[in-house]
Amino acid sequence: MIRIKLEITALSALAIAAKKPGSVSEAEDHIPGSVIRGAIASQILQLSNQLIPGISEQNLILNGGDFESLFLSDEPAIFQNAYPAVAKVPDESNSGKTKSELFSRVVNDEVMVLPTTAVSSKTNPGFLPKGNGVFDTLIDRFCADAYNYPYDPSDPKSLKEKTDARIELYSGFYSKTKDNKYHSHSISTRFLTRVGINRRRATSEDDILYSIEILNESFVEAPHANNKSWHPVVYRSYILVNNPELANVLTSFINLNSNIFRLGGATSRGLGKVVIKANIEESSAEIEARITEFNQQLEERWKLWSVFGKPEKNLLENRTYFTLDLQADAIFIDNWRHTTVISPAMLCQFVDLDDEFSHMNAEEKDNFLKLEVTYSSYNYRSGWNTAWGLMKDIELVTNRGSVYLFSTNQPNLWLEKLKYLELKGVGDRTCEGFGQIQVCNEFHLIMREEEV
Repeated sequence: MIRIKLEITALSALAIAAKKPGSVSEAEDHIPGSVIRGAIASQILQLSNQLIPGISEQNLILNGGDFESLFLSDEPAIFQNAYPAVAKVPDESNSGKTKSELFSRVVNDEVMVLPTTAVSSKTNPGFLPKGNGVFDTLIDRFCADAYNYPYDPSDPKSLKEKTDARIELYSGFYSKTKDNKYHSHSISTRFLTRVGINRRRATSEDDILYSIEILNESFVEAPHANNKSWHPVVYRSYILVNNPELANVLTSFINLNSNIFRLGGATSRGLGKVVIKANIEESSAEIEARITEFNQQLEERWKLWSVFGKPEKNLLENRTYFTLDLQADAIFIDNWRHTTVISPAMLCQFVDLDDEFSHMNAEEKDNFLKLEVTYSSYNYRSGWNTAWGLMKDIELVTNRGSVYLFSTNQPNLWLEKLKYLELKGVGDRTCEGFGQIQVCNEFHLIMREEEV
């Protein structure tokens, strides 16, 4: 697959509502892939009559052509979620003080989702040096269960300082620099209060006052109040296309019309204006290296846990382990029923191995692929389909950050399958940004004594 990198710069506030049943609409903390997909498709259709004969972008419309391949084919383009590239970075000028201040800055590092197994201090959560640090618990929990030993970690920094050492889950977006420094990513929101308009009199309507939560379009980069420097918020996303020629056409179309896109709701009221820049880049997924590092770390921790005795069974013997970490919400359906667990049968179906798996007996299935542990939660999502003018169905989604640990006795076979799966995604509606995964997220290697 060809990967098109999108850089979305907000010129006005974005009304990206998270539709949840039975509650007030809340603003998302990112731009869903479905919103980007709908905005690009809408502009292609609106400009279809203005394209000049002979221009390659006209193929997006003529006779169904490329537009059908991008949005309506059996293997459409995959529009991934756009996550904020604004990171919380320590103030280097304040390095001599006891507590380092954080300020916002747009970074070029890849933005990822923390796994749900990541934890931090309850009293002072966050990455070092501002917080007490963050570490992962997946590998240690797996080893503790195998050795029948209770695992209840505490914050090592708090223990040294003789303060509250309790920990809790730590979630959100993060990035890692080349010098192995970690930064959290987030975007601020605010409320806009508006009054309804009487269409007949063109004046304000009585008893109609409403508020919408929006994503801020700018942030203050300078850490000090007397030296404010405002910058637009930047989001990053990817589009995955099978056809290289089609990827070039789509990239050209986006760049030629970078200023006309509107994202989210309330665009007629001045919201949603963005600039989108696209460029094609090579995929650098080093899945084999990540799986190798994960298994090496697992083996090292397994040996450390041997001080508590001998386990009933050596779970690492002739087994290779890998994780699937959700980088976006996912929709899973198993036998026509919604679920939050990726079973071995479902995973085999995702990679077209379901026929071979179904003919195995129970022991052969466990050897071929076994789900060792799951950490997941769920939520509900809906939305508005602009093309149809209708509400989307309410879907039960598995929350991003969920972790699934699998083991297999045929790692070479699964290596190629996982490379494909990391690009395509898992579950339903992957073309709208659902089901994006990462194999063996590197944060699983951050142990308690090496918190970052």
